[in-house]
Amino acid sequence: MTGRILISPDCIAEGMSWLAQREPRFAVALALTGAPPLRRKPEGFAELVGAILGQQVSTAAAASMRARMEGAGLVTPETVASADEAALRACGLSAAKIRYVQALARATVDYGGLAHLPDEEVVSVLTALPGIGRWTAELYAMTSLGRADMFCAGDLALQEAARLLFNLDARPGERALRAMAEDWSPWRGVAARLLWAYYRHAKGREGTA
Repeated sequence: MTGRILISPDCIAEGMSWLAQREPRFAVALALTGAPPLRRKPEGFAELVGAILGQQVSTAAAASMRARMEGAGLVTPETVASADEAALRACGLSAAKIRYVQALARATVDYGGLAHLPDEEVVSVLTALPGIGRWTAELYAMTSLGRADMFCAGDLALQEAARLLFNLDARPGERALRAMAEDWSPWRGVAARLLWAYYRHAKGREGTA
């Protein structure tokens, strides 16, 4: 069983209503940010490549690499697997990213089948691939597969948002945030979206202070 899938803003609204009743701080965040966006992305190889490109670099740098790869026609498993290292390096990829995207391109991932697996099996399949850790796998399950109860506890923005919203003395680590989020099931994916929105709101206020 895959659990609930987020397919529309109505799903977000249902999850937010549940969360706001469960945890008053979510009601406060919702009043400040409004309903968070669905943030659904396409499924498949290109999105996982994008996630790999985004690891440990800025959003702008990742977007630049992705645009260069698209411009060079390196968008399918076949073209990426057969590309020489120089072509990928010219797109801005480091040696590690080249190794990871080509390993993904050569892997036999059943992207359609992932949509029918339970959350933890999705994570298990993806983290078995080089260069894909739990954060990347969970993010893919959340944004591409629309899993309503998936939560990226290792995400630094979510950790900081939790610190701010819950007035914690320190930013919770992955284990601590995952434990906190257990109380938000079966809508942890919606809670993550609200925390991301609250993070942007809070950081925007800091920037204008």
